[in-house]
Amino acid sequence: MPVLRLLICLLCLALPAVAQEGAPDRSATGGATTLEDILARQRGEKVDDAYRATDTGSQTAPLEAQLGVRGGASDSEIFRALRYGAADVTVSARGPAADVIIQDDGMWWLSLREGALRDYGTYALAGMIVVLALFYLLRGRIRIDGARTGRSVTRFAAFERFGHWLFAGSFLVLAVSGLITLYGRDVLIPLLGKEAFATLALACKWVHNNIAWAFMIGLAIVTVNWIAHNIPNRHDLKWLAVGGGLFSKGLHPPAKKFNAGQKIIFWLCILLGLSISLSGLSLLFPFEMPMFAKTFALANATGLPQAMGLSLPEVMTPHQEMQYAQLWHLIVAFAFITIIIAHIYLGSLGMEGAFDAMGSGEVEEQWAREHHSLWLDEVKSAEASKARPSPAE
Repeated sequence: MPVLRLLICLLCLALPAVAQEGAPDRSATGGATTLEDILARQRGEKVDDAYRATDTGSQTAPLEAQLGVRGGASDSEIFRALRYGAADVTVSARGPAADVIIQDDGMWWLSLREGALRDYGTYALAGMIVVLALFYLLRGRIRIDGARTGRSVTRFAAFERFGHWLFAGSFLVLAVSGLITLYGRDVLIPLLGKEAFATLALACKWVHNNIAWAFMIGLAIVTVNWIAHNIPNRHDLKWLAVGGGLFSKGLHPPAKKFNAGQKIIFWLCILLGLSISLSGLSLLFPFEMPMFAKTFALANATGLPQAMGLSLPEVMTPHQEMQYAQLWHLIVAFAFITIIIAHIYLGSLGMEGAFDAMGSGEVEEQWAREHHSLWLDEVKSAEASKARPSPAE
């Protein structure tokens, strides 16, 4: 799966460099680059650069040694000390990590964000659109098979629809603003120019940060409203066995208020919504809500990363925490958007009568009979109980 491959790629790139076996002896240069290092690079060979993090002028070598330190630190050594956070820096600011002048880990984050992650995410979105287009061409719109009764049934109350549209509407705004931020430099700058895109990007950032609160409130409302209706039951197995009748005309497996497909979407929305909310909060409050160092510590305690030959870092700077949070935020966002594209299709163009459930809240009784027959029976039974006179009467 693309998301799994991206996650593995993310973990592998994030690991601290491990010195290769048989690394050259650099004691003669006080740990600095040796002639053999230079020649190896010229020959196109891979050279482990982990040693450069300590080549900051703090080590000494004999005066007669080749390429040894001469006197004070050189400009290169000072730059490396700044790059790897080893320099003695004094700043006037008092905020967390204010003394970080250069953040070296930003390069692997940037290359992954603008490279493999964005590529695979694009493939996932485009792939879902292609699949749905083919499904529509082969299956067509799922129509109401039986004769319409002219009677309507209340499927969702006003508060249920409010929670859904708050959750869905805010998600769409977040998705669009996030995609503009991700693809804007390559796609929009050539069309709009840098100044216009800068204004748009700033607006997207503000909207994204503030609409996030509406998304989280909507997530809470949806969870409270529907979690009891989305507990799996034996009817879900029958629904899944025939693909919900989506691929066969006239086939309508029984289902309660939510069928197995809707339950899968519900739980994915809850899990992905919770995950993307937590990573978003970590980005909004990076110094107050670091997530990944503690998460990696728990993962390492299980022994699973070690079994895969990995060692996840358990100590991170705030910048590193933000890079992990941003990448995870984007991975979850791509998965979320891909799923919601399918949900939007089935709830509008893909199925006749489906949009009415969230539009007016009322659905045609025949539609309810075909797609949620067990739920309709419960509704009819409840209505009959209310209409039946009590014994006292």
